[in-house]
Amino acid sequence: MKAFDHTKYRPAAAVPIRQRKWPNNTITRAPRWVSVDLRDGNQALLEPMDVARKRRMWALLVKIGFKEIEVGFPAASQPDYDFIRWLIEAQQIPEDVTVQVLVQAREELIVRSFEALRGAKRAVMHVYNSTSTVQRERVFGKDRAGITAIARNGAAWVKREAEKYPTTEWVFEYTPESFTSTEPEYAVEICEAVLDVWQPTPQHPCILNLPTTVEASTPNVFADQVEYFASHISRRGSIVLSVHTHNDRGCAVAAAELAVLAGADRVEGTLLGNGERTGNMDIVTMAMNLYSHGVDPELDLSSPDEIIQVYAECTGLPVHPRHPWIGELVYTAFSGSHQDAIRKCLHLQQADEPWQVAYLPIDPKDLGRDYQAVVRVNSQSGKGGVAFVMERDYGLHLPRWIQVELAQLVQRASEERRGEIDSATIYRLFMEHFVAGPEAFSLKSYRLDRNSSQDRITAHVAEQGAEYLLQGDGEGALSAFVDAWMRHGGHQLNIVGYSEHALSAGTNAEAIAYVQLSIDGHRTSGAALDHDSVSASLKAVLSAMSRARSRQTQAA
Repeated sequence: MKAFDHTKYRPAAAVPIRQRKWPNNTITRAPRWVSVDLRDGNQALLEPMDVARKRRMWALLVKIGFKEIEVGFPAASQPDYDFIRWLIEAQQIPEDVTVQVLVQAREELIVRSFEALRGAKRAVMHVYNSTSTVQRERVFGKDRAGITAIARNGAAWVKREAEKYPTTEWVFEYTPESFTSTEPEYAVEICEAVLDVWQPTPQHPCILNLPTTVEASTPNVFADQVEYFASHISRRGSIVLSVHTHNDRGCAVAAAELAVLAGADRVEGTLLGNGERTGNMDIVTMAMNLYSHGVDPELDLSSPDEIIQVYAECTGLPVHPRHPWIGELVYTAFSGSHQDAIRKCLHLQQADEPWQVAYLPIDPKDLGRDYQAVVRVNSQSGKGGVAFVMERDYGLHLPRWIQVELAQLVQRASEERRGEIDSATIYRLFMEHFVAGPEAFSLKSYRLDRNSSQDRITAHVAEQGAEYLLQGDGEGALSAFVDAWMRHGGHQLNIVGYSEHALSAGTNAEAIAYVQLSIDGHRTSGAALDHDSVSASLKAVLSAMSRARSRQTQAA
């Protein structure tokens, strides 16, 4: 047998379901969220959280808005036990928050778990045992009847112990662990045995939790399993149907979403997907998926940087920069075409209309981000990204013909650096290449005489110590100035493009002018700034002339 041999494996079995309904359903409200960060997430850490870090994570979960939080496995962990006692004795549990503990279907562990929760106002006792074929045959050595007896006994011990603590409002939860690898009809059968013990009612329902303990199929198969279960279990009105998906195949969020379509009322998961092996279902991602479709996630995720900081400090795990919705690079665009589309859409987006911005499925401001991080520039970026950065950071509305040329300069600089180019560098490149330097032509003074038919300009221009007196006529100062240059130098000049704008509001605002000239058939661009808009336009012509002169010198 080869080392890499797919024939060792079998596909997941199909679910015996006809006329499935879930593909036609839509999620219109958030499920009941349950954070298992302090239990399932914690047990997966190389260094489990101590009580201090558990307290910090607890505070974050409450602040976000979780109403159900699994706080530990107190029968198997003294730190978990101590943490739960602190929550109760220090009155750290808000009135609208329910704590939950996990326990195996073993009598002594169940007794200990109830002791940990004494004094709690309301709590979920979550009992489980494994039910899959491989667990029955190879781990426990029992048939279906033997595994069902474990579940029934566990349910009975939970019910008995709850009666010893009548001041607590108890909710019972049962999980047929390894549900997705359990025969569908047997999953229903063993849960029916638990229901027979607990006798839930619509007024006092219990929770049945269906996990992908190890994700073993595509999400649609899990949705079929959930719908089969929901349509075959009795007393559906007395049951809260919960799911707990894992990410072994990378589909935990999708599986949970389809499970909700298939009838799940409740979803267990963790912040950012921490958990055994490849992790649990990421509640942040699923909640933001709902948010992006206009569904209230009923969690406050507006401070992702705080979530990331607490998560990283409590778990010791990093957050990938491209983590869905909240990663550092999620709202950045390096592709030139993407940058251009973002820039155009942001200009057109109105405050009172639904969000419609290409490549940005939500407004980054909703998550406390701003547009400073939306567009960044590297060698893959185009004119759109460069234009966006220049407008955002410096108020420069570059005309298209300067965008194209500047983008090429930025790309070369990025390739030389082998990395990202910041906005200060882009601005420096713009100033160096398009605005006249000390060695270029400079405008000393000008006088503009206007009459009804044309304008006459008289200008003093200097170049490397020499001064010229230029005179020309035209319709407007710019046209007259170009005419003066043609008379002086004998070159054919035409204005191909021109644009100007103020850099700020007010009568004394500085203006910037951009000009594209055709000099003897060769195009060149320039720009200039001045508090006088006419001076800015004349200086822009000189900038373009200076660039043309520099190219001629280099070519010679």
